Amino acid sequence: MHKLIIFDLDGTLAESKQPLSLEMAGLLARLLAATQVAIISGGALPQFLKQVVDRLPPEANLRNLYLLPTSGATLYEYSPSTSIDSAQDKSLGTSADAWKKVYEERLSEADASHIERAMRDAATHTGLIDFSAPAWGERVEYRGSQVTLSALGQKAPVKEKQAWDPDKSKRRALQAALAERLPQFSVRMGGATSIDVTKSGIDKAYGIRKLCERLNIPESEALYIGDQLTEGGNDEAVFKTNVGTKSVNSPSDTARLIEALLESKEV
Repeated sequence: MHKLIIFDLDGTLAESKQPLSLEMAGLLARLLAATQVAIISGGALPQFLKQVVDRLPPEANLRNLYLLPTSGATLYEYSPSTSIDSAQDKSLGTSADAWKKVYEERLSEADASHIERAMRDAATHTGLIDFSAPAWGERVEYRGSQVTLSALGQKAPVKEKQAWDPDKSKRRALQAALAERLPQFSVRMGGATSIDVTKSGIDKAYGIRKLCERLNIPESEALYIGDQLTEGGNDEAVFKTNVGTKSVNSPSDTARLIEALLESKEV
């Protein structure tokens, strides 16, 4: 089995911003008993804790789990501040205090304000988002190391998200308009309705390289699993690394792949 298995989150381990299914949580726990696992996605740490860690069973080995929020611009590893036994891991693991920040490529508040102005201007220019219309939560979120534009709002229902831009044409238009306005930043498609902006050169490839360096694992001995391993997809940056890749179409597809990994001990 690979020394490190890296997963995308939304569309791969779970539906957009939805918690892991009980089946997926159990499979991840089994995988964590066998190897090191990382999750990399555009959300902030609280989203990872809510979607993933809170759903894992008590026996899950959190010390083998690494979290890379904001598309790899930040890395957390499990490091409770007190000496505890394994039975306490689960209750402490869902607390942000139990996760040590290894690094964060943080955007300044001035940068975040500049990015938000560009997002509003790009939305108006393309005619794709009306900021005066109702939305499901905030449309622009500053996540410390990333600013995210969510066309329908952060809390939009999954069905609404899936219907908004199935061919990626709207996000491509927003991405192009933003890249023109923010040449000094990295601008890429995030989830089904979102565009993510980080410091220049910060993407999933950056996060994967930093994690492999920290764990002293050659990239060639790691495996990435995601649902957007295509040109323009939010997993595309992974191809800049030497990790192996496996493309999936849904969380149920991912579950079958994890089962195969566990049964065969290899890919």
